Amino acid sequence: MRPSEAAGSILITGAASGIGAACALSAAEQGHALVLGDLDADALAKAAEACEAAGAAGVVRAALDVRDSGQIAALVDAGEKAFGQVDRAITSAGVDRGEPAHEMGEEIWDLVLDINLKGTFLTCREVIGRLVAADRPGSVVCVSSIAAVAGIDGAAAYCASKGGVSAMVRSLGVEYAPRGIRVNAIAPGATETPLMWANVDEAESAAVRQEVDEVIPIGRLAQPREQAQAALWLLSEQASYVTGSVLTADGGVTATMVLPA
Repeated sequence: MRPSEAAGSILITGAASGIGAACALSAAEQGHALVLGDLDADALAKAAEACEAAGAAGVVRAALDVRDSGQIAALVDAGEKAFGQVDRAITSAGVDRGEPAHEMGEEIWDLVLDINLKGTFLTCREVIGRLVAADRPGSVVCVSSIAAVAGIDGAAAYCASKGGVSAMVRSLGVEYAPRGIRVNAIAPGATETPLMWANVDEAESAAVRQEVDEVIPIGRLAQPREQAQAALWLLSEQASYVTGSVLTADGGVTATMVLPA
């Protein structure tokens, strides 16, 4: 994506850390104007400073709970005021709370689904709705996961939420293609982010890392910037004929079948 392609700005949720922060920094290095949101206001301020230093055309930021449609609308308002249009978005806000399904309280299920799935929907609805009203093209990339298609022990809520994201992206891609609005997703595998280690005891992290590395054909976890490059490609005009797609970036994990000896 080149700055000359950016008629407006890019909204990124979950922009303070992990894949969202990597997307913001990579887009800043390409000279784009950014509208950043994250629940962690302090970390978001640091991420915004890094983007400004990296060459962003401008940065607007605000603390954001993606479960609150009013906060999403206010952030998009700020982006439109600063840059004229929010015509692209990357929805990266997400959480994971791992528990055995039979022990999982409803509050955990609701939290994960509300942030990962409902929050993604609300963000898409806000951005797409304004593009439709303005009769403008645009592009949205949602962050799903290989958990959308693979069972993970103790992650029923997370898997369900990401399965919903991937299904929603396919539907939105079809629904808004005639309007010139593309909607896609990336499905990252194991990536070096805080979310990757959210449910792992620090004492076990080295053993878990080795175990994960051994089952990835490429032999290592992804770096957040590698996922960001996939997302930015989908967002760009380089992917102008791609919509309703989920791009898997997992080092070959889901292409692998392991059978008993």
